[in-house]
Amino acid sequence: MSGSCDTTLDGTFNKTVENIKSLYAKSEEYTTEKKPKIIGELQNIERKYSFELSTEVKVFNDPIHGHMELHPLLVKIIDTPQFQRLRHIKQLGTKYLVYPGATHTRFEHSLGVAHLAGCLIKSLQEKQPELNITEQDSLCVRIAALCHDMGHGPFSHLFDGMFIPEVQPDYIWEHEKASVDMFHCMRKKNGLDKEMKDYGLNLDEDIRFIEELILKGQKDGQWSMKGRTDDKSFLYEIVANKVNGIDVDKWDYLARDCHYLGIPCGFDHQRLLKSARVCEVDKRKHICFRDKVADNVYGMFHTRYTLHRQALQHKTGYIIDVKIKEALVLADGKLMISKAKENMLEYTELTDHIFDQISNQPARHPPKFVGEATLNEDTLKEKLKDTLKDQPEEAFKRKVFQVLLWYRLVMIMN
Repeated sequence: MSGSCDTTLDGTFNKTVENIKSLYAKSEEYTTEKKPKIIGELQNIERKYSFELSTEVKVFNDPIHGHMELHPLLVKIIDTPQFQRLRHIKQLGTKYLVYPGATHTRFEHSLGVAHLAGCLIKSLQEKQPELNITEQDSLCVRIAALCHDMGHGPFSHLFDGMFIPEVQPDYIWEHEKASVDMFHCMRKKNGLDKEMKDYGLNLDEDIRFIEELILKGQKDGQWSMKGRTDDKSFLYEIVANKVNGIDVDKWDYLARDCHYLGIPCGFDHQRLLKSARVCEVDKRKHICFRDKVADNVYGMFHTRYTLHRQALQHKTGYIIDVKIKEALVLADGKLMISKAKENMLEYTELTDHIFDQISNQPARHPPKFVGEATLNEDTLKEKLKDTLKDQPEEAFKRKVFQVLLWYRLVMIMN
């Protein structure tokens, strides 16, 4: 039975190959447009089935995107302590103290960005195979999307936007650079280089590419990126788009933040994703969108404005940020909070829990009663005798005060 089935499959395969060859051999007018697409799709099939390792995806159920399928290499990254740290860093910092629902973290946001990056790059692969987007390109973009926020400190932007400038005003520090450092630490401590090689990545070239994606590439000018040549410049616009600000990072955080804040989201990122195409503009390839989705793009930026006006710049939220920042500054001398970013292993342990650590620091308990620490009767009598000789009026006042104080203590104790 299995032999006849195999024969049927072989026959179907051979017939399909012959049909593709005949399509490829058609008139020049037909093949000028179709040849690049046929070649691109065949190369994608070749790359997809060239790995001996499992390519079985893992499914994550997400309240924003539904069921998200992530590559097994991404799952190995997710399972590291460096990435799991993001479970303890809130996406909106202290805003949950104003909006009780805003307790979501950088962890689920990073998963959502990786998912959307995969969806966008898959859409471009299918609709424009002539772009020659390889499986390695796709995997690098998804890794960068997953790891782009690993450098965030406690309470997200409060750390790099308020705390660090306060304690180290002359030190320029950005969480993107810390994300790259954390990515390298994660690779070394968890043996991920071997996994990356097994899935076809060229470490010298692709690690550089991932770094550049996390650091947001370049906006314009002569091409200076080393990870990919300028014919793949559009890949740098998927995770963080310096050209026009339309990227999958923004798509996820707008949808996610609005959901947990209870603010309406005024755009549909799925419509933007489906309409995306790569076009050549000013001799460079960019991700572009149809004119008919212009209103959706306006809606995206209006949603961002609304989010900032109603929540991210909320006056009470800002006051809380200032007080939390002051607490971090006061504790920095003892807990060395700002120094942790210089050592990624120490930084791995630095999360929102630092505030609980500050709150639970042992403190000197105050006296149970006012003046308890100074009420030594023998010493007090001696001082009163000395004062009585030199300052009779002052001695009288102190005696009256002492009697009243003892009376008050007796009343409290009874």
